[in-house]
Amino acid sequence: MISAPTHGRRLVLPVIAMAIASLLSACSFGDSKTVTLYSPQLHVEARPDWPTASWSLVVTKPLASDALDSVRIAVRVQPNTLQVYQGAVWSDPAPDLVQSALVQAFEDSGKLASVGRPSSGIHGDVILVMELRRFEAVYDQPKQPPKVVIELQAKLLGGPGAKVIATRSFRAEVAASSEKVPAVVAAFEAALSQSTAEVVGWTLATGQGPAK
Repeated sequence: MISAPTHGRRLVLPVIAMAIASLLSACSFGDSKTVTLYSPQLHVEARPDWPTASWSLVVTKPLASDALDSVRIAVRVQPNTLQVYQGAVWSDPAPDLVQSALVQAFEDSGKLASVGRPSSGIHGDVILVMELRRFEAVYDQPKQPPKVVIELQAKLLGGPGAKVIATRSFRAEVAASSEKVPAVVAAFEAALSQSTAEVVGWTLATGQGPAK
């Protein structure tokens, strides 16, 4: 059974309460009666071949379907059926997790003059626009733990009129070590770290010319 962590204070925010109530009443995978809040940890190191840029970047929140724009952890047990893990939620909706991961990775890399969200007030010489197409655990092998699949479609906008500089699709797959939720979350962390590193490297390399 998955139990809620002890924080020494109650979670009384209406939004979290509504999310948990929605989770427990939804079609879910598992039978836990308690709720654990998961916050994926990023593991991305700047690579030597990433160029240093003098331009600024704005990272937008990825577009996503209603099913993915949620704190619920999606799991696909059958090809045409998307369910959620009962008793487990993300700390933020999946698109926000992706946006935060990218902003953190760009900042930690030290490769940009500045980076932020649209609400940060930063003028972006380049804008990273994304669509989150998959952020789910998938059962596609009999009697095997699921694998985590993350798919992103990314566009870089820049120059006069914010024209499209380049587009690219990113896909990361990481097998979970077991069916238990903590193991699945660890696979999400690895897949998110992988896709984040790929997007950062591509953005730094591709945005160089048009941003000058």
